[in-house]
Amino acid sequence: MFFVVLFGWAEWEHWRSSRRGMGGRPGTSGTGEAVVVLGYRNGGSRANFVNRWRVRAAVRSQAPGPSRLVLCGGAVGGTETEAALMARYAREYGCRGPLVLETESRSTWENVLHAVPLIEDADRIKIVSDSLHAEKARHYLRRHRPDLAERLVPARDYRFGEWLAMKPLLAVMGKRSLRRLQR
Repeated sequence: MFFVVLFGWAEWEHWRSSRRGMGGRPGTSGTGEAVVVLGYRNGGSRANFVNRWRVRAAVRSQAPGPSRLVLCGGAVGGTETEAALMARYAREYGCRGPLVLETESRSTWENVLHAVPLIEDADRIKIVSDSLHAEKARHYLRRHRPDLAERLVPARDYRFGEWLAMKPLLAVMGKRSLRRLQR
């Protein structure tokens, strides 16, 4: 029974988090959407499991029409940037649309800060990561650029049962991180 409650709570937290912090006014300029993919520390020469999953979640988050992936992440864990590793995987995965790389960031805050010039013209902005981490990035965007945060719309990075074994740990860590932001 304990595990049913634990996994149920974790699913609930991820579902709620995937819907919090959205804006109320997508743009109307017709420039389409920007799907921002937050990188995860990657030490190898190929995108790791987490970064591959984030790219797949970003691709499924793209709406029909003009859409670009903004891949964020510097060379934190290795010599090649997370953004470049994710871009290579996106092409291998079959993504043929525009890719924009942000290669300087070393943290979530820097992901958001350096992505701003790359997403300023987008009508709709989606941020892809695990649900609580994406919520943290949406919070940072709202703090730094409230005008852009008004264009935030949900990504499709939450799926019931996906990452089930990791969701309790991710929920605990994510809630702790979000709590620190609100102090």
